[in-house]
Amino acid sequence: MDDAGPLERIRSFCTAFPAVTERLSHGAPTWFIRGRTSFVMLWADGHHQDQFPHLWCAAPPGAQQELLAADPRVYFRPPYVGHRGWLGMRLDQGAEWAEVAEVCEDAYRAVAPKRLLAELDGRRPGGPAG
Repeated sequence: MDDAGPLERIRSFCTAFPAVTERLSHGAPTWFIRGRTSFVMLWADGHHQDQFPHLWCAAPPGAQQELLAADPRVYFRPPYVGHRGWLGMRLDQGAEWAEVAEVCEDAYRAVAPKRLLAELDGRRPGGPAG
């Protein structure tokens, strides 16, 4: 995966979760649970005034504020969905791919139904991550 671009990496993270599909939404690759509930959008070439590659991700309660305070260089409040607690993550500011994968999993966990979370946890030794 060393030569993979952002789309391929994000796709590999998100499609590893149960019942995930991908399609364009608002012109951006977006990952959905059971084809209905989005949890990650990739803006590979930026979006509107933001001309840098970034993600918009669902986030657990309080995560947006915590991560914005911890690293405002990487994390931001995205337009349109930020008021609902979603998190923006820049991909051009040195975030490690392991951190990106963790943010994608947190996004999935923030909106997935309990049955799918149990399926995800059942796939791994030791249960849920983080």
